[in-house]
Amino acid sequence: MANIKSQIKRNRTNEKARQRNASAKSAVRTAAKKVKLAVEAKDLAKAEELLNAAFRLIDKTVSDGIQHENTAARQKGELQRLVNSIK
Repeated sequence: MANIKSQIKRNRTNEKARQRNASAKSAVRTAAKKVKLAVEAKDLAKAEELLNAAFRLIDKTVSDGIQHENTAARQKGELQRLVNSIK
């Protein structure tokens, strides 16, 4: 455990950021799962609606610095291919 006051504070802020980042990544995974379930059900309208919501979440994680741009592009590409497969 740190004895230095600034490091104690830094540990607290790091933990808050870690939890916030974990929550955002979890939300992206949940959104992707919903899109995949809609594709399995062959519900194009719902899949496209959920795809837009997932894209917004993915883009937000990139702008907040939680995910790398290439990771987001790969995730978005995978989801788009799934939705296109039922068109």
